[in-house]
Formats: sequence, structure tokens, C-alpha cells
Amino acid sequence: MAILRFRAYWEDDDSVYRDIAIRHSQSFLDLHGAILKSFEFDTKHKATFYRSNDNWLKGREISLEKYDKQYKADPLIMADTIISSEITNPNQKFVYEYDFNKFWRFMVELINVDKEENKKLDYPCCIRTEGIAPPQYGTKGLVDSRLAEMEEKYDLQPEALRDGFSTEGDDHAATDSDSEEEVAGDGENDGF
Repeated sequence: MAILRFRAYWEDDDSVYRDIAIRHSQSFLDLHGAILKSFEFDTKHKATFYRSNDNWLKGREISLEKYDKQYKADPLIMADTIISSEITNPNQKFVYEYDFNKFWRFMVELINVDKEENKKLDYPCCIRTEGIAPPQYGTKGLVDSRLAEMEEKYDLQPEALRDGFSTEGDDHAATDSDSEEEVAGDGENDGF
């Protein structure tokens, strides 16, 4: 059974992403849930995927349900659509939109296909996390353990800022005074 590895980038900052491993036989509903869980979002809102090309242009829609929109063609439904049925190339891309009021957009790209599954994992699952997930409902919940992790990652402690950055000119000052002593010492030995 093939395991597909997708990378879901947050549209506003591509350094914030999650890698999701999922079986090729699972549905887009499973991928939808895995993306939301990996970014710590709830599942209360509407969502849709669009098959995409390399330029992230939207193609065929794969929707959570039929919404009150005017469609050119009826969308596929996530629960009924197997992921492998919508993959047409080895670097397949999808645009994923969540919460049509807040308009969260993620760029989802197939980055790897494994032929064997890891028996220790329960698919779908997040296998890599990079960057701090954006807060779904504003900054109210941001001050928690994630802020401490960010401080550790970027070493934002005041002591760290003093070490090495504020003493930039001090090394040159010590070198200059040492060379003045050498010159003065040389003059004393010459008998002046």
C-alpha cells in the first residue's frame, strides 16, 4: 500500500508547514482532518480542496459538502473521493481553503511516495512540523508554551543579545592598546 507524503504550507508564510503522511486509499476528508489537526484548527467551518497546477491555479473542486454556490460543474465530495484518484503527476498540488469567512488558504503539495507503510503510525498523521501555526481566531491564545518554544528557537533572551553583539568594537580596542605598550616598551629598551 502506497503512503503519500504531502506538505501543507500556510499561504501567508511558506516557512510554516506540516508534512502529512496518508494512505493512497484514504479520502480527502481524512486529509482535511489531518491538516486541521496539524495546524491546531477546529473542524467547525466549511472547507474545499482544488486540484492545482504548478502555478497554484485552481482546477477541479473537491468540497466538504455541496455549498450554496453557483458551480460550473458539481464538485467532488471529500468523503467520496479517494486521494489517489486525483493525483495526475508525481508533484501533484492542491489548494486547500478553510473557513470561508476567515479565508485560510494552504498550498498542499505531494512531496514523496513510499511503497511501505510504517506499522507504528496511525494514518493519516503529521510527521513533520515547521514553524508556529497561525492562531485560528486571532492572537488571544498565542501566549502559551508556543511562545516559549519560539524564544528558545530564536534565543530571544536579553543575555543572548548581549553576548557577542554589544562587544563588537571591544576586541579592536584591546588590540590597539596592546600595540601601544609594545611600541613604548621597545623605546625603553633602546635607551631613550
